[in-house]
Amino acid sequence: MSLDSAAVRRAYPDAEISTFCHMCRTEVERFRDALQDGAALTVGCAQEAPLFSELAGERDAPISFVNVRETAGWSTQGAKAGPKTAALLALATEPAPDFPLVSLSSEGVILIYGRDERAIEAGNLLADQLDVTVLVSQPEPLEPPGVTTFPIVKGTIRAATGHLGAFELTVDDYALARPSSRDKLIFEPPRDGAVSRCDLILDLTGGVPLFPAHDLRDGYLRADPKDPAAVLRAVLKARDLVGSFDKPRYIDFHAELCAHSRSNIVGCHRCLDLCPTSAITPDGDHVAINAEICAGCGQCAAACPTGAASYALPPADVLVHKLRAMLMAYQKGGGADAIVLLHDGEHGTPLIEALARHGEGLPANVLPLGVNEVTQVGLEAIVAAFAYGAAGLRLLLRAKPRHATVGLGKTTALAETILAGLGLHGLRVSTIETDDPDALGAALYGITPAAAVQHPASFRTVGRTRDVLRFALRELHRVAPAPVDVIALPDGAPFGTLEVDVEGCTLCLSCVSACPTGALYDDPERPVLRFTEDACVQCGLCQATCPEKVIKLVPQIDFRAATAPARTLKEEEPALCVRCHKPFGVKSTIDRVAAKLEGRHWMYPNANKRVDAIRMCADCRVITMSEDGFNPFVDVPERPAPRATDDYLRERDQEAKS
Repeated sequence: MSLDSAAVRRAYPDAEISTFCHMCRTEVERFRDALQDGAALTVGCAQEAPLFSELAGERDAPISFVNVRETAGWSTQGAKAGPKTAALLALATEPAPDFPLVSLSSEGVILIYGRDERAIEAGNLLADQLDVTVLVSQPEPLEPPGVTTFPIVKGTIRAATGHLGAFELTVDDYALARPSSRDKLIFEPPRDGAVSRCDLILDLTGGVPLFPAHDLRDGYLRADPKDPAAVLRAVLKARDLVGSFDKPRYIDFHAELCAHSRSNIVGCHRCLDLCPTSAITPDGDHVAINAEICAGCGQCAAACPTGAASYALPPADVLVHKLRAMLMAYQKGGGADAIVLLHDGEHGTPLIEALARHGEGLPANVLPLGVNEVTQVGLEAIVAAFAYGAAGLRLLLRAKPRHATVGLGKTTALAETILAGLGLHGLRVSTIETDDPDALGAALYGITPAAAVQHPASFRTVGRTRDVLRFALRELHRVAPAPVDVIALPDGAPFGTLEVDVEGCTLCLSCVSACPTGALYDDPERPVLRFTEDACVQCGLCQATCPEKVIKLVPQIDFRAATAPARTLKEEEPALCVRCHKPFGVKSTIDRVAAKLEGRHWMYPNANKRVDAIRMCADCRVITMSEDGFNPFVDVPERPAPRATDDYLRERDQEAKS
């Protein structure tokens, strides 16, 4: 492959750049020489990373490895890939923080769930390593084993919950096999609602999976019983699932920021709608995320409007830093029309390598960036990429994703709306859904890049997702070719304003108590409702809580909102206490209540002191009632005695006699 060292030097004018033909073998001494000064070192070869790591030993300065061969050099446009090489080197040096772990433990108790002899055969393969129980559903005649190595029972799983090391199953039609079975297994009388607990499940029924997004449920193995090779792979995998295992805690969750509900009224439910594994459940005013079940798709974090759920592998600000380093180095190296390709390691990396080895390779302007899950990519990363000067962005997905990608689709649609509103027209953001490297190459080479921003931003920000998104949007607006102040957004967008029917609003301020972000607030000194658009996340709690139903959400992004003063939605004259003259409520509301009661209710006859109590503050009302000896039962009109069943029966008998 061709190495354009001049482009790399343009991107790194202060770094020492060396090129090699065979550094991993015949020129390995030059690598040892580079280790001597103790400076940070970036190696443009990932194939021999184990060898280089061994030669480096325990070294204080970091060493980064970059695969520039399959991602840049091995391409029909490899000779033009110098700026991309610089971008990949910059990407590798951007640090990624550690992430927390969740421990799962399995003692090897496995339930094999099947329909016939194949489930028992799988049990025989695992009986020496695991604690096996075979559950057969609606079995055909089964031959009894000569020696009972493991239990064989009958039943149908009605419900399943849990994860590796902690599954709980509810089984109907449950029955034990009789030890006296002779030519075929005979079962005891069945019962429903039996509960079974196990560490692992091997599902060989070939029917509907026991869990949503079953491929992502740790400890749940499933294979087509008609495919012996698939069954054997599942059996071998089950053997290895004994002991303690660590998995990432993908989501960093802060319940105090969650806008799910208030006072049993539901507002935001984006994460609940998107979670493919049902790891997210309502939990009072917020949601709860089961880290043991969470598979790390990241759609909840990408959709969360407040940042209560944020991705940890890596955090949103770290991903933005990677985009910044990559695109700035690409531009310094002389690159133009950059297309960012976001992909995962399990699917995207092998596809890119296959395209490099057996096809045309990646185009010179396509910058690949690996993430844990493509569906973790949020609006902040997409917006930042274009603010940093990307001309387009593509997200590489499987032809048949392992879970729904609805959340990613909403994110890309929202991004396209914002980009078009700022003058970045054309197909800027889209997915490539394929398992074929040639199809990937055709899609990438078929892109006609539109113009990027002329003066890319260079901001570097840290913090929560919402803060990073706000900053990235402001920077994109600043460098956009056709900036506007307001862009209308689709429903569900995390930005917007409110429309309030002022005539119908009574200033009860229920919306203020429900608002989780403080976008709506009042004034303790006078009846007023104010709104700060920059803080609104369009959770809908105010709309759902309003007793008069006079609030309407208006999704939009107003780039002036960050510096705009709070807007007064409604303000009225306060009611003054007729005794102490202290303001205590809304005058129009007090007048309306008094008008409805005075002379129309037996407790409030005309010209009665009780009417004055309505126009008093709470303190004066108590004092007045105590001083004047108000008795709420005085002058109560007589009411007829309540009628009992005997009264109706007596009337019926009298009517019958007459």
